[in-house]
Amino acid sequence: MSLEVIYPADRVTLREVGLRDGLQLAKSLPSPEAKRAWLKAEADAGVRHYEVGSFLPAGRFPQFADIPQMIEASEALNLHSAGLTLNERGAETAIATAIREMVCVVSATEEHSEANMRRSRAAAVELVGKVAALRDAEAPRKLVNAGIAMAFGCSISGNVDPSEVIRLADACLVAGADIVGLADTVGYAGPTAVGQLCAQMEKLCAGRPFIIHLHDTRGMGIANTAAALDNGARVVDASLGGLGGCPFAPGATGNVVFEDVVFLAESMGFRTGIDLEALKPARAIAEEAMPGEEFHGALHRAGPPKNANWQATA
Repeated sequence: MSLEVIYPADRVTLREVGLRDGLQLAKSLPSPEAKRAWLKAEADAGVRHYEVGSFLPAGRFPQFADIPQMIEASEALNLHSAGLTLNERGAETAIATAIREMVCVVSATEEHSEANMRRSRAAAVELVGKVAALRDAEAPRKLVNAGIAMAFGCSISGNVDPSEVIRLADACLVAGADIVGLADTVGYAGPTAVGQLCAQMEKLCAGRPFIIHLHDTRGMGIANTAAALDNGARVVDASLGGLGGCPFAPGATGNVVFEDVVFLAESMGFRTGIDLEALKPARAIAEEAMPGEEFHGALHRAGPPKNANWQATA
């Protein structure tokens, strides 16, 4: 299936990353049954795109041991599933499954690349090329996604040159990535920086969609999302209740809140196809399954405005 069909240009696509990124630092983990119920409840609300886990060793990352079952559940619901593939073995495992999108990571700084992947940035871009070649040979319908971590600033090495981020994004596209994402992995940026880099990405991608992945570490998540939408981003990562964070990024906290991003996008005139009220059962499932976790969200506290008529627009 083509990139334009999966990520159409006439609407904002929200990717639920709570089932992957949201579980990386969780102290209490949902059962496999609870995860599938969470997936089903969000699908019932109109959410179609998910990161369902990571292709990492189950012994070290037990929260993702059930990724085959999560892929099966997403396929049964005809959802677009994505999984993190940090190395060659993960890519080989992913190719043999029904996962629809393989997510590679390229860090914007050498320091984070070594901490996160134990390889240089150049080697990480080479991995994108290897994954794309493997896909071309064995599973041409799958997408390859290259996410640029620490794209707006690094908690290990500090400021990041935007031109270096664009260089890496271009290198990933040349290597064979279908779509590239920009990640504010530790919530370093403000709206101006996000808007400017998204505008450069829109120019680089020349009509091809790109992803924005934001964290709310310093309370700028929603403002940054608005700046991204204003400057060409049409695919946005978020997690239910703002769960998540990067285990290799000191100071990182949760992703921007999924429910709040739905409200933001719709209030800005972008269609999402997601019913805010119908997200409540999904959040209830996640909260019950993860009693030790802190869930966030202004929409959850205040609710949508009275007589809002833009929900679940087709």
